[in-house]
Amino acid sequence: MSIKNDIEMVREELTSQEKFFEKTVITERFLKKYKNLLIGLVISIVLLIVINIAYNVNKESTILAANEAFNELSIKPSDKNALTRLQVLSPSLYDAYIYSKAIARKDLETIKSLKTSQALIIPELAQYESLSNEKDLETYSLNQNAIYKDLARIQNAIFLIKKGEVKKAHAKLHLISETSSLNKIAKSLLHYGVK
Repeated sequence: MSIKNDIEMVREELTSQEKFFEKTVITERFLKKYKNLLIGLVISIVLLIVINIAYNVNKESTILAANEAFNELSIKPSDKNALTRLQVLSPSLYDAYIYSKAIARKDLETIKSLKTSQALIIPELAQYESLSNEKDLETYSLNQNAIYKDLARIQNAIFLIKKGEVKKAHAKLHLISETSSLNKIAKSLLHYGVK
């Protein structure tokens, strides 16, 4: 019985070795057939990693240089060289800096020029800050995408209350939603001027 088991075991071992050699040959053929493609794929992956690292290093370097120029402007606002570097390195940060200086100086022309800025919120702030009268506030508050539309409605209501047009003011204040952070102010103003 033992010889029969040994023969069976040897047969199974030979079968498994045959399968192993067969898979090795198939793998070798596959590698020979697609050798250039696989080498190209590996090189492409390595290149993508290198390019990504270089891009991130360059981006970080640009951010640091822009921050350095901004810090120089904080120390010495009249530094034209730092202002030019900031404009080249980070146009959004440059627009934010110009906006803050224009607000401090109440320079309406500069604020109006920033309405076309590519910075995230600067155009909206510039548009709101350039509103100078009741008609402009009314137009702005009708814009569905306006960030400060509720604030514009409150300011418009205050103009109307001062002119004695309390009913119109109340109509403007009722447009402010319950979820708005300015809702409490609107409710307070609704009681103001009631006769």
